[in-house]
Amino acid sequence: MSFLLSCPHCGPRPVDEYAFFGEVTRRPEKSENGSPSLRELTEYVYFRDNVAGPQREWWQHRTGCGEWFLAERDTRTNEVLSITLPEPSRKHL
Repeated sequence: MSFLLSCPHCGPRPVDEYAFFGEVTRRPEKSENGSPSLRELTEYVYFRDNVAGPQREWWQHRTGCGEWFLAERDTRTNEVLSITLPEPSRKHL
């Protein structure tokens, strides 16, 4: 199924111009010993919620400007609910 996705810089374009990188996940918190457990890391890397409904996802405008952004998309209808640029990481500021 094809749909339009709006790049924050280039505007609406066909979805085949983009690369999909999956749902937004949250890194596991550090545990008492200073690092996440193997189970937490495995879940973070390999398991996804794969919801039927609104989901926040990573996208890149592959054949356009190359910009990475977040889209909230309803997975049942492909309706794009919002587009935002990611916040800079506080670790690197």
